[in-house]
Amino acid sequence: MSKRYFGTDGIRGKVGAFPITPDFMLKLGWASGRVFSRMSQREQPCTVIIGKDTRISGYMFESALEAGLVAAGVNVKLLGPMPTPAIALMTRKQNADAGIVISASHNPFYDNGIKFFGADGAKLSDEVERAIEAELEQELTVVESSNIGKVLRVDDAAGRYVEFCKSTVPEGFSLRGLRIAVDCAHGATYHIAPSVLSELGAEVFIMGAQPDGFNINEGVGSTDMAALSALVRRNGADIGIAYDGDGDRVLMTDSMGELIDGDELVYIIAMQRLAAGAGDVGVVGTQMSNLGLEVALAEAGLQFVRAQVGDRHVKAMMEANGWLLGGESSGHIICSNVTTTGDGIIASLQVLMALQGVKGGLPALRAGITLYPQTMINISVSERPNLAGHPDISAAVASAEQRLGKQGRVLLRPSGTEPKVRVMIEGTNREEVELLCAELAAEVERILA
Repeated sequence: MSKRYFGTDGIRGKVGAFPITPDFMLKLGWASGRVFSRMSQREQPCTVIIGKDTRISGYMFESALEAGLVAAGVNVKLLGPMPTPAIALMTRKQNADAGIVISASHNPFYDNGIKFFGADGAKLSDEVERAIEAELEQELTVVESSNIGKVLRVDDAAGRYVEFCKSTVPEGFSLRGLRIAVDCAHGATYHIAPSVLSELGAEVFIMGAQPDGFNINEGVGSTDMAALSALVRRNGADIGIAYDGDGDRVLMTDSMGELIDGDELVYIIAMQRLAAGAGDVGVVGTQMSNLGLEVALAEAGLQFVRAQVGDRHVKAMMEANGWLLGGESSGHIICSNVTTTGDGIIASLQVLMALQGVKGGLPALRAGITLYPQTMINISVSERPNLAGHPDISAAVASAEQRLGKQGRVLLRPSGTEPKVRVMIEGTNREEVELLCAELAAEVERILA
């Protein structure tokens, strides 16, 4: 059964347009509180943690969710601006029944959204999301006044998360002598990532760490790497690290400002784990993962499987296979031996561990992987289309696949986070890939118009 509100990564959209409205968030808080209370195995009231990124609308939705939750008899702990993976961690560490993140991740400030974590710090199952949607159809009621939930603000949440991040590297690990440029996207890592890196000994050059509610992801962060590349070159940094607005993604640059994407970072971490004798036999990617990653891992003797796009699907396939590493080319990387969800800071520390004692820096670490030319074009749509229901689109895809032969891939899918259809083509010849992608995107846009 399809879901009405939940997409690839929670509920997301433009602020002020349904369902990203204060009245809906009030009802969502109440509905989720009712579901989490039923799921709780404890006699005392259910507890839910709320964190957010730095966009201006976060205050409004925080208040609305808080009101809905306490109306359902749920206690609430407010963490303030914190990375998404920090909410997952604190949900577990605080022994809470669930965690809520108010964030639209890499989207502009005028978008916002809601993500949920269960008591185990993992994304909710489809079953629980459907239960929340079913509760949303019910009339909102308020518990007896004596049972209304209480609200507590956790003032030391950022410091706790900094210490957790530092605890994921070996005793005595040091970044002393390393010059790191870090871009926090004016988002949720602005007061955490620089502290983690500097406290581990690095000399840190910081940008994107002055949020004003409106500048999140604007010309900064992992979705726009040009400014970080310039900062790296200007300061002679050894490495550049860019996070997205809510801190669950990371991309990097080498000392020349050249991009190291998520597929390459997954490869570097996999090779580091292999060299350390971690015993992993496979890695989970997605439909969007570059074919070059699959080839490079196979050459190293590691298996590779593709999940649907979205870290929730990656995590599920990791668990099904008993593997500890998975990720997306966007920089969503899950190291489940360390934490429960995609975490930009944790992933960057894993790469920095691999960098220790390696001559040649990041270029040497990425030398074993050659990415295939890949082009993606986003087509804006007014509503999510049923691509399988368009025979003309199927025919256009089949034609592109025939022209590519066995040395390439075609992927067409609706975005789970934006009103767009993504057209991706990958192959061995860059000019052919770009031409085919442009032709297919134009045909798809014509058909959907």
